[in-house]
Amino acid sequence: MTETSVRAGGGRMHMPRSRGALSGFLLILLGAWGALIPFLGPLFDFAFTPDREWAWTTGRGWLEVLPGAATVVGGFLLLVSRNRFTAMLGGWLTVLAGAWFVVGRALAGPLGLGDAGTPVASTETKAVALDLAYFYGLGALIIFLGAMALGRLSVRSVRDVRYAERSRAAMTPVEPAPSDEVTEVHPVGGHANTPGGSRTDDPVESRMNTPTNAAADAPADGRHEGGEPVRGRRRFGGLFGRRDRLAHH
Repeated sequence: MTETSVRAGGGRMHMPRSRGALSGFLLILLGAWGALIPFLGPLFDFAFTPDREWAWTTGRGWLEVLPGAATVVGGFLLLVSRNRFTAMLGGWLTVLAGAWFVVGRALAGPLGLGDAGTPVASTETKAVALDLAYFYGLGALIIFLGAMALGRLSVRSVRDVRYAERSRAAMTPVEPAPSDEVTEVHPVGGHANTPGGSRTDDPVESRMNTPTNAAADAPADGRHEGGEPVRGRRRFGGLFGRRDRLAHH
């Protein structure tokens, strides 16, 4: 693929919306899960402390609601954007949000962001499941989907070039079709010929446009003014033609 064909394709930033649609949709679901599960988890006994539904804490706001909302925004940009730069911005936003889900709990104490609480679990298996569903596993899955979307966006395929060409063709104004009307052209120094063979003011053009018929100028008896018979003139055959020739002889 040459550089000329890429430029003619309408720009490197154009891409079909389907390029990041699936990743964006999945990231929106994961972000909504991460932001809402701390408030809805106590309803089905799957929560961190405090074990109360819709209980707001500073730690939940910084460590769960913020990265979850960022993931939703990044996934939405991937889902609806047809611009490569905007979609890549959404992809990087989701990667950073996923990374914050993973390392946020370790940095919350030194940064003074509050505490996310402890798992409400009677067994070690449930405690591990809560850690994975709320933070580590959720963040790793968001990072994976965001990185996969960035990889797809970084490649300009033949399909992207064709899409950009169609977009450019749709934006190009269509020139009006030439009219079928016949434009009347007037010669220099004269007037246009009118139907019926009328003459113009130019004598040369008048002679050219005037129909000539030697047979119409000939006398009715078939002879010229000089008395010479008109030879080779046999327009009417049959009985009347033979009578005419006998009469002349």
